[in-house]
Amino acid sequence: MLDRLQSIVDRYEKLSELLCDPDVTSDTKKLREYSKEQSDLQEAYDAYNEYKSVSEQLADAKAMQNEKLDDEMREMVKMEIEELSEQSANLEEQLRVLMMPKDPNDDKNVIVEIRGAAGGDEAALFAGDLYRMYTRYADTQGWKTEILDASLNDLGGFKEIIFMITGKGAYSKLKFESGAHRVQRIPVTESGGRIHTSTSTVVVMPEAEDVEIVIHDADIRVDTFCSSGAGGQSVNTTKSAVRVTHVPTGIVATCQDGKSQNSNKEQALRVLRARISDKMREEEEAKYAGERKSKVGTGDRSERIRTYNFPQSRITDHRIGLTLHRLETVLNGDMAEIVSALTIAAQSDALDKGEQAM
Repeated sequence: MLDRLQSIVDRYEKLSELLCDPDVTSDTKKLREYSKEQSDLQEAYDAYNEYKSVSEQLADAKAMQNEKLDDEMREMVKMEIEELSEQSANLEEQLRVLMMPKDPNDDKNVIVEIRGAAGGDEAALFAGDLYRMYTRYADTQGWKTEILDASLNDLGGFKEIIFMITGKGAYSKLKFESGAHRVQRIPVTESGGRIHTSTSTVVVMPEAEDVEIVIHDADIRVDTFCSSGAGGQSVNTTKSAVRVTHVPTGIVATCQDGKSQNSNKEQALRVLRARISDKMREEEEAKYAGERKSKVGTGDRSERIRTYNFPQSRITDHRIGLTLHRLETVLNGDMAEIVSALTIAAQSDALDKGEQAM
């Protein structure tokens, strides 16, 4: 591992030289390419330099133990060695995680699909709560959100909503959200004060680039129809809504949020590419890995991953056994603790599997 880390340091410093080269600074493509590469190496570079510094301090402290010291100084050196040893162990673990193969989709934008499932109107209202949770979390990360398609129910919830979140690292932080989300609360439509259980499903897909998923015109069927729901004067008057069907797979994407056929078709194709890519990825994983048994969940659409219990203000992620008693703040976008816990669990699981394979 140390050899790999040293090669990262060497490459980082070489990139620093290249980014000062006039031939590179005058070439926009190279400048962007090298800047991104160096940015990707930054965390490992900083962590390794800190690890080397702590290791040197630890070696010096251990060497002092062989010198003639009074009792007070010897105790101070002993405490310093304990502190530095703990720092060194923590940094070594951090470096092991950083050296793990990176998910190539982690830095991509995501397309999120939320649907009301079991529970009728209450499920649709909860789908709206989940949509607000994700968009508010996106705001805290400096990401942008854009609705691609939505279908409202009579109470203002979403039967279905599809939206894009644009920002670096969006997929890395939201990829564990796919699955069934369960809510336990008294619905607004319940007159008897009884607690109901409903579910909404979430699908998080990395945006597929044009070069990754090529869709030929001959393989798609495009249908147009009048928009429905909120949307202004164009609703039900012009055929601006677009439904695109990928004939070979039967996968369909619809968009009616825009005001023109062209914009809706473009958005529908973005969703279509992501869905095709998601299907291909699932097929590959099923082919080579069999059933996915990661402790952070498989992302299967039918898997209950989390429960939101309103009477107890409790939110529980069943995959990692995490329970928080601050439901309201989480639904207001404060998802950092959950995202961090799921990421750490995934990294630990990957490290365990890597060690078992050695």
